[in-house]
Amino acid sequence: MRFMAMVKADKDYEAGKAPNPDLIAAIGRHTEKMREAGVILEVGGLLPSSRGVRLQAKDGAVSVTDGPFAEAKELIGGYAILNADSKEQAILFGRQFLQIHVDVLGPSYEGALEVRQMFEHSEHGTDAPCGSGLSA
Repeated sequence: MRFMAMVKADKDYEAGKAPNPDLIAAIGRHTEKMREAGVILEVGGLLPSSRGVRLQAKDGAVSVTDGPFAEAKELIGGYAILNADSKEQAILFGRQFLQIHVDVLGPSYEGALEVRQMFEHSEHGTDAPCGSGLSA
């Protein structure tokens, strides 16, 4: 089963503050171990919302709003695509990831990680990938 783990942004992240180098190193080591074990398929970080846009469909029209966006606690700062045997295994990865933050940054660290199972093609009743046929 595939899961997406989404790291919630915080105010320092949204302000463009560089992450703690010790944290980056510890996450890198953990990520490499999980990649070698076949658990992590892909990881990535996102730039602050000030560098993004939000598109919204409402009343028959699509609007575009430039960032930054006020609700920083709901914004995603990074993600990982996981290959897990179960939801519990995906949760274990999330716990390990957040524990690295606590271990490096200290017990005052507050953060959140959301884990959601991804649709598999067979769940749509088709062999076509989700979003196939979309073009820019």
